[in-house]
Amino acid sequence: MNIQIQNMTLTDLNSISNILENDFDNFWNYNIFKEELECKNSVYIKAIKNDEIVGFAGIKIILDEATITNIVTKISLRNCGIGTLLLDNLINLCISQKLNSITLEVNENNHIAIHLYEKKGFKNLGTRKRYYNNCDDAFIMTKSLK
Repeated sequence: MNIQIQNMTLTDLNSISNILENDFDNFWNYNIFKEELECKNSVYIKAIKNDEIVGFAGIKIILDEATITNIVTKISLRNCGIGTLLLDNLINLCISQKLNSITLEVNENNHIAIHLYEKKGFKNLGTRKRYYNNCDDAFIMTKSLK
């Protein structure tokens, strides 16, 4: 699969706004995502296949640490390695910025994502109770970069 990774901009968000919630996820709406892209501490990347955005991911950098805010692939192209490619690029970005660690929250029921994070060296630090929709717990996972 020929996928290119590039920086994501507000123009990209506008181009996918009409399919954001249906083709990707309904986790974030347009306005929340727009705020993230405008935040000076946030960095977002996109996965492009045949001139189409098929995934995106972002981090928020605070001092010497990054928090992964999301990794999302187009629903019809999940399990094709796009999420792994995005995660690898986020990790490399954090290393190039000389950050100390990367942290994330993942739904305890998202076994595919948890397996990917563990494979990439993330460790489970604990649980945030009822973090998702006041129902599902989230695992807090971190990866040291030093």
